[in-house]
Amino acid sequence: MEESELIKQAQSGNKKALEQLVKNYENTVYNFSFKICRDKERAENTMQETFLSLLKNINQFKCDSKLSTWLYTVVSNHCLMMFRKAPRHEYTSLEDEEVFVDESTLTDWANSPGKLAENKELKEILDKSISNLAPDYRIIFLLRDVEGLSTEETAGITNLSIAAVKSRLHRARAFLRNELNEKLKYEKTRNSM
Repeated sequence: MEESELIKQAQSGNKKALEQLVKNYENTVYNFSFKICRDKERAENTMQETFLSLLKNINQFKCDSKLSTWLYTVVSNHCLMMFRKAPRHEYTSLEDEEVFVDESTLTDWANSPGKLAENKELKEILDKSISNLAPDYRIIFLLRDVEGLSTEETAGITNLSIAAVKSRLHRARAFLRNELNEKLKYEKTRNSM
């Protein structure tokens, strides 16, 4: 059955259709929640809250966008609310300072990018760097560069202008690039001793 038909049936009270929608999206919602929250318990809580929102608000869904887009919006909002309620964690503010990338110090990514991507240590460094992004920037980065959504879709999900999405994505990428370069230089220096 097509998703639009499942949605219509769920809106008319068909519990099986609603269960199928949840089943279709549970992995997507959990994975995206985990990428933002960086914590299994928080991701599970966000997933439950997202599907509770789906259950309560399915009749308000107008089918003018994809259901996945609506779910990404709900997950993003739940995660941001959770971050705002949580005790303060130190994130690097990308608003307060200009992020500058010195092109001459960048690591040469052209040398076997496949090997670099498979490198467990690099993945750990990247994961830690992503977790250091402020939540607002992390969501933009994850939606655009990990989930592969368009700038327009990301703007709709986050309730930001296209220009704001582009700006935050640029700052997030520059921050991650700097973080990776610093950590890779440190590792290279440490390994050469």
